[in-house]
Amino acid sequence: MPEATYPMLRRRRRRRFRMPIALSAVLSGNRPRLLAICVLCLMVVAVGVGLAMRSPRPDARRSLADSLTTLEAGNYSAARTNAQAAVAAMPTLGIAHAVLARAYLELGDGLAAEAELARAVDAGLSADRLHQLLAHARLLQGDPEGAIDEVAAAQPRYAAYAQRIQARALASQGKLADARTILQTLLDGAPDDSAAWTDLGRIRLTAGDIGDASIAAARAVALAPREPSALTLQGEVIRDRYGLVAALPWFEAALKRDAYYHPALIEYAATLGDVGRNADMLVATRRALQARPGSPQALYLQAVLAARAGRIDLARALLRRTGGAIGGLPGALLLSANLDHAQGKFEQAATIWRQLMTEQPLNVVARRLLGAALLRSGDPRGALDVLRPIGLRRDADSYTLMLIARACEATGDRVMAAQFLDRAATGPAAPAAAFATDDSLGALMAGADTAIDDPTYVLGVIRGQLANGDTAGAIARAGTLVAAGPGAPAAQLALGDSLVAAGRFGEAAGTYARAADLAFDEPTMLRLVDALGRAGRGEDAAASLALYLSQNPQSVAGQRLLGHWQVASGDWGRAIETLEGLRRRVGNRDGGVLVDLALAYAGSDDGAIAVRYGRAAYALMPMNAAAADAYGIALAANGDTAGARQVLVKATRLAPDDGAIAGHLRQLG
Repeated sequence: MPEATYPMLRRRRRRRFRMPIALSAVLSGNRPRLLAICVLCLMVVAVGVGLAMRSPRPDARRSLADSLTTLEAGNYSAARTNAQAAVAAMPTLGIAHAVLARAYLELGDGLAAEAELARAVDAGLSADRLHQLLAHARLLQGDPEGAIDEVAAAQPRYAAYAQRIQARALASQGKLADARTILQTLLDGAPDDSAAWTDLGRIRLTAGDIGDASIAAARAVALAPREPSALTLQGEVIRDRYGLVAALPWFEAALKRDAYYHPALIEYAATLGDVGRNADMLVATRRALQARPGSPQALYLQAVLAARAGRIDLARALLRRTGGAIGGLPGALLLSANLDHAQGKFEQAATIWRQLMTEQPLNVVARRLLGAALLRSGDPRGALDVLRPIGLRRDADSYTLMLIARACEATGDRVMAAQFLDRAATGPAAPAAAFATDDSLGALMAGADTAIDDPTYVLGVIRGQLANGDTAGAIARAGTLVAAGPGAPAAQLALGDSLVAAGRFGEAAGTYARAADLAFDEPTMLRLVDALGRAGRGEDAAASLALYLSQNPQSVAGQRLLGHWQVASGDWGRAIETLEGLRRRVGNRDGGVLVDLALAYAGSDDGAIAVRYGRAAYALMPMNAAAADAYGIALAANGDTAGARQVLVKATRLAPDDGAIAGHLRQLG
């Protein structure tokens, strides 16, 4: 039976909508036109949205105001960017070009600054308002004479700026006294001129007057705590006075104001490298290259990093990229010579070292390297001539003393060779008498009284007096030099050396401490520690060394001295850690380090390793009593009593008055 169909469940037929014939025909016939209208509508909407979301057109005067604000805040890179936006928005706005030039000047780009000053004049700005800025631009381009000419044309209302540039120009010509006079006169009338204090501090630092430079830098920072140039100067002063680590926060403070301030980046990178933070150093140099593409200073620092990593070809390539811009700087000369030496170009290296030594006769590193090269090339007398000034110093390092000893031996003077080998083993001592003669001493003394205003000349006279045994005269002359310039560490060191020569170690320690307060560098540290030790103040000596190493953890001389003290105190584990780290850095040619390593391993009952180091030290210095003694102790620790006795007998013959060595021989029984 068919199922019942319920009316409510019946399916209804869907009625399809039929477009009126006329409209359908219209649309189907004009479909391309309709599509075009839709596309046009979409384009209009898109343009409207784009216009609504587009950044407003730069306002030249607003950008100019922003540039002045950031310039005042010490963010010179941002000031440059804002001024560039102002110039782009209104190229005919002369003042915008002038402000951009000012930003370039603060960033050290004199060429770009001069170009913007010319555009400012073309845009209608009076040239009379720009002479002091143009003087600054000329000075940055290495034209001090042109800078001084522009200073003379500056209007009175810009006199302070102009005088600062004049002082800097004179300083670049070596006329430091005239430059200081100008700035001091300016500050007498405007004691709150932070820029003048910064310039004065920079000139004092260049002249070696670190005490007064510190005063000026502190005053500049107090007056302008947001000024990158003042903060950078303070960092450099702190680095000289207290050490590398203490300087880092000041460079970081400058970079907080302007992350791309090139002078701060360069000083920061160099300091990081000296501390041993090579990765951070690389980051800083890369940022410096972003701030100033092709920066010779940044490329040089990267070359130093490459050389440290043993990548000689890369280091050479980076030096070439500097384009010779820093080729005459001592660091670049030294690095170039080292690269030549590493590549076997010994004559080229020696030529560069000789040039550097001529320009910087007190450069110990250059003298040492040149002396080693001359000795290796078969010129021992030439090596002695070069190394003699280092041998006269109480803080002469053991490597240089060994070079002198070998040169003496090569010339047939075995007695003097033995004396220098003893000094190399026992540490700082009085200079050898044979080096106390100087053919130029008479000429120096003859002109000493008439050249008292030349500190460098007077220092030479004092050194000559000390070499000739005239300690009383040296003390008197050094005292006069200190009284004339108490802020110069070199004068304090000369007085300290004179007091040591007279055997007045306590007074010398106090003088060296004053020098260290001015410039706590490696030579000063070594003198201070030695004088404190001789004065019976061992704890103070240890504290001074610890303070120095806290600021200069990469110091080879400091680590060498620390390791020696650790051996002397029987702290074998720490001594091994210190000395092994040092050996990895300096290699296996430092006899003093090898001697201490032999003693440290022998003390820790590791006779096999002790013998290895003792044998190496003895091979380097077979006529050195300390090396023979260490080798004997190492052999005894390894159970070779017969061999130990043989070597220790030789050690006692080399140093018959050394009670410690004689005691080691007696302990064998």
